Amino acid sequence: MSHRGPLTAVITTVLGATLGGLLVWRVYRTRRKRLPSIQKVADPVEAPHPVEKEFTAAEYQYIQPQNLVEKEFKAVECQTAQLPPPVQIPSSEQLLGVKPVMVSSEEEWQQLWPLMQKELSVFPVLGLDCEWVSVKGQASAVSLLQMASYSGLCVLVRLLPFRSGQQAFPLSLIEVLRDPHVLKVGVGCYEDGKRLTRDYGLSLTCTVDLRYLALRQRQATVNNGLSLKSLAADLLNVSLDKSLGLRCSDWEADQLTLEQMTYAARDAQVSIALFLHLLGLRSDAGPASSSGSSYSELAARCQGLVDVPFRGRGDGDDRAADGERRRRTRKPPTYESPESGDQQVPDPRKNNKRKPLGVGYSARKSPLYDNCFLHAPDGQPLCTCDKKKAKWYLDKGIGVLQSEEPFVVRLLFEPSGRPDSQQDYYLTAKENLCVVCGKADSYIRKNIVPHEYRRHFPTEMKDHNSHDILLLCTSCHAASNVHDSFLKQQLAEEFAAPQGCEEGVRLLEDSDRRRVRSAARALLTAGDGLPEQRREELQVLIKSFLNMNERQELTDEALQQAAGLETRIFNEAYVPHGLKVVRAHAEQGLLGLMDLERRWRQHFLTAMHPRHLPPLWSVDHNHSKFLRKYGEDLPIKLN
Repeated sequence: MSHRGPLTAVITTVLGATLGGLLVWRVYRTRRKRLPSIQKVADPVEAPHPVEKEFTAAEYQYIQPQNLVEKEFKAVECQTAQLPPPVQIPSSEQLLGVKPVMVSSEEEWQQLWPLMQKELSVFPVLGLDCEWVSVKGQASAVSLLQMASYSGLCVLVRLLPFRSGQQAFPLSLIEVLRDPHVLKVGVGCYEDGKRLTRDYGLSLTCTVDLRYLALRQRQATVNNGLSLKSLAADLLNVSLDKSLGLRCSDWEADQLTLEQMTYAARDAQVSIALFLHLLGLRSDAGPASSSGSSYSELAARCQGLVDVPFRGRGDGDDRAADGERRRRTRKPPTYESPESGDQQVPDPRKNNKRKPLGVGYSARKSPLYDNCFLHAPDGQPLCTCDKKKAKWYLDKGIGVLQSEEPFVVRLLFEPSGRPDSQQDYYLTAKENLCVVCGKADSYIRKNIVPHEYRRHFPTEMKDHNSHDILLLCTSCHAASNVHDSFLKQQLAEEFAAPQGCEEGVRLLEDSDRRRVRSAARALLTAGDGLPEQRREELQVLIKSFLNMNERQELTDEALQQAAGLETRIFNEAYVPHGLKVVRAHAEQGLLGLMDLERRWRQHFLTAMHPRHLPPLWSVDHNHSKFLRKYGEDLPIKLN
């Protein structure tokens, strides 16, 4: 009995554990078998399908971003053992059948963004369009931004809540618009980008105008012109409603109608459908992976067309398009906007020439940074410089070449100063690309502290200030300038330094001198043809200005002198806006000027969210060095 007791206990324990394990395994297998049936209930968004054609406006309001995201997450959770099927390019009918989603706040966008991000990871292209309100032929700020992905998912972003800083734009929305690896396609999308930059400071890059693609491909006949409506009819056999009442409706209404939402979504969805059609990426072409869905492959097929405004040239024998352009240019007061064909706005062009984004600037033809190095006689690195300057030391015989790659010149004399440490901004190599979006093929220099302020700084703060000169592409440069204007206006209000008013104008128009000049010219040109009373009035006016007696006769010489009067006079009260702001900060000494410098640097970071800043770039650059070298009590001498 003493041996059976322990043996019986061991056997009982083993059997109990075995039965318990079998029970757990059976429950696990039962749940695994149920998963496929649950997965069938899920509604994966990446495989769009036609939806019912008739639905109410209220139904649109119930299609909230979180519902779509929940569906996506449920589908992902259910896919435990099976690999996702290859993504199929939807047909035009399927793509146009997807209902749009309205976004009016940062929270709604953030709920939708994961789904949009997944769509872009499969196919990095967005169909894009904008709507705005026109009052008496004058276009107001953009009211609605439409973006559609390859599956037909269309996001309608209402921009009114973000106007005048009421809400901050979501960072992910800013990033996707300026992402150089996401194509934005449409008719006039480059011009839409200029509007977004002008109205909100948003930068839109990597745009492709579908009209260029249609002219280049030539695989289908374009009979009715190159407008979005014509391309949709000719290439997709899709009819777009472009009635005047709908196009010019109130896009800033509290709640958009069903017709407005359908119209807006169709423009963006048709744009992406046309792009897929023009590149031959149809639903019968197989999985997207086999058709080439990476950005590099898509960009290669759009080579030479990225970020190029449509000029209306290269149409060949497209007489309908030529006739349409001639019809538009015959009416100088207004024109049918070539961006979307939807709005009647004043023609901002002179001689029918469009001004490109970043007008007044031209992209650099050579790199800004050559990343050559200067070393002290003992071999200590001093700074980086361009190759022309490095070769100057060699040509003058005051330096010797240490190496070709990297290009290093060792000086033969003791420099006036050395860096405090090897962790110095001027010792780092810098890339030739836009510090905001990373674009590397077109960039210009950007003064982080605008020249109108920097030019008045004391000499001590103007030497070696290349830290505040960064590279931006033309689109980001234009967007940055819009944001700069907001800060300039704040400074104008804070320091009573107005811009553009009488105090801020160097030359004023003298109305008295203008009247005298006009009177003299009238007498010279009309002469005896003027009524006698009027002629006498003009003569009295001129004599009074020239300090002549009434009895003295006006000679031709005196009239010629009066007719050539300069009517602009120097404004003695003129103080430049930048100088007035700098003076106000200089009253606090060196610390005040450093605060102004820091404010502009921080403004650039906050407004533009740069992702490619050079190493060691800082809002407090050189400030500690200034304090050590000059002290807080440095006498400030403004320029």
